[in-house]
Amino acid sequence: MKRLAASALALLAAPLAAQDFSEGSEARTWNLYAEVPALFDAKVVDVMCELTGNCPANCGDGERQLGLLRSADNVLVMATKNNQPAFTGAVVDLLPYCGQQVTVDGLMINDEDFPINNIYLVQRVKAGDADWAKASQFTKVWAAENPDAKGKGPWFRRDPRILAEIEKVGYLGLGKETDAAFIEYYFE
Repeated sequence: MKRLAASALALLAAPLAAQDFSEGSEARTWNLYAEVPALFDAKVVDVMCELTGNCPANCGDGERQLGLLRSADNVLVMATKNNQPAFTGAVVDLLPYCGQQVTVDGLMINDEDFPINNIYLVQRVKAGDADWAKASQFTKVWAAENPDAKGKGPWFRRDPRILAEIEKVGYLGLGKETDAAFIEYYFE
């Protein structure tokens, strides 16, 4: 277990500032703290598989966090966001490339004072000589998977999983009584 933890830390904490991946990047700024354009080649991997050896078929079929094992330095980069305005994950956009070598373009969070500099926002992806695919499929896939959740407003306000969780533990996650007291105190 200690060896696994040490391996995970080595993968996650490898110094990223040593290399500049901005050359050729066409990534749009999100005006996030410490963002840096980054274009690189990587293998799309199931993060849990890389860290623990627990490797279901097809990277977990979209049920697990995906990452990018960067070719230049073998660093596991956490692909935490796609190109959509909401903080929707990149799993939907990367899953078709599970186990494949790809080129990605996006934004790396690179703060020298923060020990883990491998948070990545994927804006586009391509495999081989294929055309670039914009990493913006989450809401389309979500709508297809949740046809009964149509309506106005952001998807997450209508997501059945989120609504079920709120029903169970309240908006604050502390129970409905705590929610009621909070709402009464702050909003009434």
